[in-house]
Amino acid sequence: MIKFNFNKENAVAATLYILNKVGRIDFHKLFKILYFAEQKHLVLYGKPITGDEYIAMPDGPVPSVIYNILKSIREQSDFPLNFTDYNKIFSVEGRYFIQALMKADIDSLSESQMECLNESIDENQNLSFAQLRNKSHDIAWGNAATNYEIAFDDIAACGGANDTMLSYLKTVSENQTAKLC
Repeated sequence: MIKFNFNKENAVAATLYILNKVGRIDFHKLFKILYFAEQKHLVLYGKPITGDEYIAMPDGPVPSVIYNILKSIREQSDFPLNFTDYNKIFSVEGRYFIQALMKADIDSLSESQMECLNESIDENQNLSFAQLRNKSHDIAWGNAATNYEIAFDDIAACGGANDTMLSYLKTVSENQTAKLC
């Protein structure tokens, strides 16, 4: 299975970027905008934006670490992954609405990443919960067991990646996740 390293700086920047553009939104919409932006970036540029693992939840793909960060803010608890000071970056209102408390550091994001984020925002921000749920219940989501990781190669293939790009993604993944001795 293709895996990538989680990039905390990009995850925060991409989340803030979406929230700065869209404003206060619910977790579901944020997660689907991220998912489709990641998919576009995988297909077009051969690597993810955040590297977060997407989990096949009942209402569609959910970025695991980003979700845990938001849950830690919502529950005002310390999450075991050393999530500190995120409540100075994001505000969780009610149970499922998130708002940015600062501007995104766009220097952390490449032009291609912002391009894919913008396209995903444009395509998905006005879709209803049901429309986003149906759209994200794609083959990649269906290939994963509920509450388990969705394979990056399935995400890319669903977005239209050809065999050459899938092979490239595998190489990038192997190089990124290789352990140095």
